Amino acid sequence: MPFTELKNELNERAALGLLRQRRMLQSPQAPHIMVDGKSYLSFCSNDYLGLANHPRLIAALQQGAQQHGVGSGAAHLVSGHGAAHHQLEHELAAFVGKPSALLFSTGYMANLGAVQALVSRGDTVFADKFNHASLNDAMQLSRATVKRYRHKDIAHLTQLLEQAGSSRPDTEGCNPLAREGRLDEHSRTEGHRPPCHARRRKLVITDAVFSMDGDLAPLPELLALCEQHDAWLLIDDAHGFGVLGGQGRGSLAHFGLDSPRIIYMATLGKAAGVFGAFVAAEQVVIDTLVNHARSYVYTTATPPALASALLESLRQIENGDGLRGHLQRLIAQLRSGLRGLPWSAMPSATAIQPLLAGGNQAASNLSDRLRERGIWVAAIRPPTVPPGTARLRITLSAAHGAEDVTRLIETLHELAQG
Repeated sequence: MPFTELKNELNERAALGLLRQRRMLQSPQAPHIMVDGKSYLSFCSNDYLGLANHPRLIAALQQGAQQHGVGSGAAHLVSGHGAAHHQLEHELAAFVGKPSALLFSTGYMANLGAVQALVSRGDTVFADKFNHASLNDAMQLSRATVKRYRHKDIAHLTQLLEQAGSSRPDTEGCNPLAREGRLDEHSRTEGHRPPCHARRRKLVITDAVFSMDGDLAPLPELLALCEQHDAWLLIDDAHGFGVLGGQGRGSLAHFGLDSPRIIYMATLGKAAGVFGAFVAAEQVVIDTLVNHARSYVYTTATPPALASALLESLRQIENGDGLRGHLQRLIAQLRSGLRGLPWSAMPSATAIQPLLAGGNQAASNLSDRLRERGIWVAAIRPPTVPPGTARLRITLSAAHGAEDVTRLIETLHELAQG
């Protein structure tokens, strides 16, 4: 059999309690769902404001499909960039307080495109060790030198930035073809201009809310370091946009930050309830992404009807202080109720509430025992999290009621009794 080796590798993962498997959702995203024919109370969705099945978003999507059709038909730079896309980009930029914005199909593609367009060989990326996999992949594919600093360790990052030295903003004779991957080593030695990345740029990249721990990055301190060391700061606010800050404007608003050095990325399939992502930044940064972000240039644009739904989502987020207030009360209720359990609740003030179980099998077993009682909470294991920190990742939504959280708390305490 040609795939025996692959089967053996999967068997090894299963023996370690690390095999990933899918389950089939048979209902819309909501606190109470149907999975594989059974009803569950769900605490494993990133639909933080409960907008994924909101009737006004559904109506906006239907109207958008009637007006714009189902598919975009082409990449944004060919003929796929529609009026709804354009309006959404404009409103997203204004909402997060940046001059311009660019839509991407997913947060993964946004991070890949942004990092690879902005840095390359000869540049340096400084990254938090707990960053999302998309940021890790992006920095590796960029060919830049990678320096990873200990989680939220400002002193360690300071040391790495000081060791990297100063930037050289020399772009004279830069060949733009280099950033498009069209300038090979032979052509560089045959009289072509040097590649654009001879500038030795420095880029600090971080999650704003860390997806597996729920804690916040020290963004003010990171920005101060970037100002001091002439670096750029790319912030992945996938889990902060719509939830944190005044009117849900995200982590920048939460911390009161405003700087042209900030490149801001957020996803639109979590608190926004739909699909996609965007990068917001200075106009020159967005123009650079339009020209050099391969995951933007070489992919079909998302359906314009999704942009119509997202325009309605943005209005719901802006007027959603009541939803965010309810979510905060649920977070406080859960954290209070988790006290006294044999599993440790990690420090988090966000909708992501990890409960450490320790070993891989212990986390899986706890998740299975909850599922037997009709509660669905995902077990997260290495390599997604460090070895020895397997956990339940409890996520709360404004669509949950206090009675839902009470049920989870009481069930966990019952399981703790044996």
